[in-house]
Amino acid sequence: MTPIKLIILDRDGTINHDSTDFIKSADEWVPLPGALEAIARLNHAGWHVVLASNQSGLGRGLFEVSDLNAIHAKMHQRLQAVGGRIDAVFFCPHTPDDACQCRKPSSGLFEQIADRYAMDLQGVPVVGDSERDLLAGVAVGCEPHLVLTGKAQALRGRSLPTTFPSPTLVHEDLSSFADFLLTREAEAA
Repeated sequence: MTPIKLIILDRDGTINHDSTDFIKSADEWVPLPGALEAIARLNHAGWHVVLASNQSGLGRGLFEVSDLNAIHAKMHQRLQAVGGRIDAVFFCPHTPDDACQCRKPSSGLFEQIADRYAMDLQGVPVVGDSERDLLAGVAVGCEPHLVLTGKAQALRGRSLPTTFPSPTLVHEDLSSFADFLLTREAEAA
């Protein structure tokens, strides 16, 4: 049996605009330019895409699970409209003070993904806009990819801090990541 081709994405700042006030409703969820189309291109090339997202707004009481479900329903609808899909959403509802194992940079969400898909995540691309997204994935063997959107916009034109896992591959945005991955896959074939 051929293993599935899996990609793990962060949500806020990677797929959609981020906010220091949290994304609390479907109205506040706005995709980044080209992000949904990038996911669709990856899907059409046989890639399965899952999300691993910290959602501490739940633990802080800023929104309810029903609001998060509405956000994800909008995301799924918008993806479907461009021919894409996200296969599963894994999220941590805890605040930093909860000291849980699922909040990135801990690897708990990634361990849940590995269990769900019954696979080793060695070499699976993890894409995010922050160091903690990548550290969580690298802890279970993922290949780290930083997009210079969301929190990482501040890193444009600068060298990555040494606290980032090495080697972190850097891309302008999710569309550039998709270009890179699909080109690398074509060259290897």
